Amino acid sequence: MVAERQATAHRARRIAILLPSLEGGGAERSMLNLATGFLARGREVDIVLCKNKGAYLDQVPPGARLVVLESSGEFKARLYPVVVKPGMLGALLRPVVLAKKTPSEIARLKSMRDYLAAGQTDVVVSALPYANLLAIWARDAADVDLPLVVTERIALLTYIQSPDNFRKWRWRYLPELIRRSYPRANRVVTVSDSVARELVSGLPLAPGPVTTIYNPVVGDSLRQKASEPLQHPWFTGEGPPVILGVGRLTEQKDFATLIRAFAQLRKNREARLVLLGEGRLRDKLEQLAAHLGVAEDIEMPGFVDNPFKYMARASVTALSSEYEGLPGILIQALACGCPVVSTNCPGGSEEILDSGRFGKLVNIADSDGLAAALESTLDTPPDRGTLLRRAEDFSVDRAVTHYLALVDSLCEQVQKSK
Repeated sequence: MVAERQATAHRARRIAILLPSLEGGGAERSMLNLATGFLARGREVDIVLCKNKGAYLDQVPPGARLVVLESSGEFKARLYPVVVKPGMLGALLRPVVLAKKTPSEIARLKSMRDYLAAGQTDVVVSALPYANLLAIWARDAADVDLPLVVTERIALLTYIQSPDNFRKWRWRYLPELIRRSYPRANRVVTVSDSVARELVSGLPLAPGPVTTIYNPVVGDSLRQKASEPLQHPWFTGEGPPVILGVGRLTEQKDFATLIRAFAQLRKNREARLVLLGEGRLRDKLEQLAAHLGVAEDIEMPGFVDNPFKYMARASVTALSSEYEGLPGILIQALACGCPVVSTNCPGGSEEILDSGRFGKLVNIADSDGLAAALESTLDTPPDRGTLLRRAEDFSVDRAVTHYLALVDSLCEQVQKSK
């Protein structure tokens, strides 16, 4: 009985999940899946947001407590990080103090400090770079001995070095902040070995505190949503095959290459393309489709809260990204029994598809190669059962087990050090 009580005392009873917001992205969906899994295992969960907005707000699991941090205002937001981390003044100048606009996450530093100082959680799990920095600096400011796990979910250096981001100070000077701050976390969790390698070799970051835990993607909720009816004339099973793309309409996803590949494919066979997602490149992508003469065979319905019922009925799901972390779209499609084709981009595509065993890999921005891979997959689709079995390697249950083992061990280490 004594041993049992001690084990219970070392468990993370309440887990705080820190995010910038609940915008409709893969990181947010994954963290909500984790929250649902933690609750199912009897843990208490706080969803801590810098901004109370996003397409996934209505998907916060019942039983989770929603905590919204308050902004300190622009002036205080610039100065308070320097007060908390005076030794990092040089690194803070461009991305925070002198930035055109202070990152919204950092503007919540005082509020996050107060949350931690009040002892409202046993452990923090954060996601996305500036939320990770917020968690680390807030814990230092609160001076509390509380386990902190930061998660990296994308090939970060590749993301930062993209032309659109590198010109922005908040991204250009971020690596130095990460290099000096992440070692203060109890553990850095990456969503793929590829992301881990980039962090360790690119920053560089010491490999010791870096652990890979695959995203919690496949579970009962996904399967249930995949089975929901879909009222769409292209998905009746009687017309031409439908190729599916899912993601924000941004440079990273490179849907322009997918549209060009689709136009190549259309020269040889009938097919249709559906792009689920919204973003600033919508007009350019629509213009490209019109220029290539395939606009009538492409539909872009915007963001949908259930892409899985589309995946379950698509002929193939295509990922054309320039970089990723662990692309959930590929895992979700496999879990729906849908064949996949992907660029071999920095991130976890090669890991998920096991170097092409579970789906064809093509070079980045190679529209001809992508067109050939799509045609080959349509001609000879892989075994559905094989895809479903591979998807189970990325189950919610497995990820939750790994995360709970990690946070419980960290809580135990903190208790023993007191």
